[in-house]
Amino acid sequence: MGYTRKLAIRNYIVEGILLLASLIVILPVLIMILGSFKTSAEVLSFSLKLPKVWQFSNYVRVFEEGGLSRAFLNSVMITVISSLINIVASSAAAFILARRETKVAGALYMYFFLGLIVPMSTITTIRVVQWMGFYGSIPSVILIYASLNTAFSVFLYSGFIKTIPKALDEVAFLEGANVFSVFVRIVTPLILPVNVTVAIMVFMSVWNDITIPVYFLTDSSTWTMPLSIYNFYGKYSRDWNLIFANLVLTSLPVFILYLFGQKYIVSGLTAGAVKG
Repeated sequence: MGYTRKLAIRNYIVEGILLLASLIVILPVLIMILGSFKTSAEVLSFSLKLPKVWQFSNYVRVFEEGGLSRAFLNSVMITVISSLINIVASSAAAFILARRETKVAGALYMYFFLGLIVPMSTITTIRVVQWMGFYGSIPSVILIYASLNTAFSVFLYSGFIKTIPKALDEVAFLEGANVFSVFVRIVTPLILPVNVTVAIMVFMSVWNDITIPVYFLTDSSTWTMPLSIYNFYGKYSRDWNLIFANLVLTSLPVFILYLFGQKYIVSGLTAGAVKG
């Protein structure tokens, strides 16, 4: 048996093992999806059996009684704005740090890198937001999310920008362009793959998070989709079919986004990890 054939067999075995391991994640998801169409008594078996009668009314009831329309708009607003702020601020900071090879730039890069390691101090952040005067509001959550994802974004942008030849900057400077023009007209079009990757990663992390809204959103009118699940579970803790329907509606936007954007995530992470 040749080496190529042995390698192919080994790859098939590894793929088979990984496929079986993926069932650990897929099975609970299938139970959740099927359970969302069952009755409150039928869902208690937590099985993979198909519903006797598909209860599509569960989704209508969840959407109406759970206040998901307002929670959906809040989640979209928080996620989109925080992602845009993160992309603009992180890419601009990474451009300066990658182009200026000074001790200060190196120290600032390490400062950003520490953000990947050091956890957020919730109590301190609450006091700072209270001091600024907008505790409990959506803008406070937007700024917190934008800053929390800055370290990872700067790391990706810096690695990719370092692969862009500095000769492009020098030619632009000779033509009379300033730093802002170079960044907007030359660098920004080239970092589009990383922009898409950062946008998707930030979107998923913000959309699925419940910790920040729990601590910083005090009014129910500003609650996000994950927080609505927490509140909905408190009211309908015995109706798992409704809880499952709520979970499906909450996770559906992220699933669709990841389904269509996974190739950009892989390409962006690979491009941003070349140097840095």
